Amino acid sequence: MKLTELLQPAQVLLNLKETKRTAAIHEVAALLENDAAMVNFKGFYDELLARERLEPTTLGNGVAFPHARTDHVKRLVLAVGRSTGGVNFENSGENIHFIFVIGTPRRMVTEYLALLGAMARLLRNEEVRGRLMAAATPEEFLAAFGEDPEAV
Repeated sequence: MKLTELLQPAQVLLNLKETKRTAAIHEVAALLENDAAMVNFKGFYDELLARERLEPTTLGNGVAFPHARTDHVKRLVLAVGRSTGGVNFENSGENIHFIFVIGTPRRMVTEYLALLGAMARLLRNEEVRGRLMAAATPEEFLAAFGEDPEAV
């Protein structure tokens, strides 16, 4: 599955308002609340926060992947929020500019790991992050992934 097939413009928030970790994660996760694959948003969100409390989900380079492997989604779901000023992820000491919230059914371990690995490789690229930061619309944001030969 390509990242651009999984992530739709309605699931891209280019101007995160929140500056604190938990509030910003909620702001991004809320983009998935009415997704057809969402079985129980509250259950998903609770598991997402529980996972975040266990260990920081920051990747470095201003990127975080709050995620949950859960029975509260029917298929992989993904939403992203961008903050030009950054969100303070106090548990890691990082200032985060891109928050990718991921929900994965427990049975989809292989697909989940492939998605995380591909996204991590892609987002390590400074040029890709620059295009994502410069995008003026959700469609431009998604197109920035498609321009990279290593896109998921």
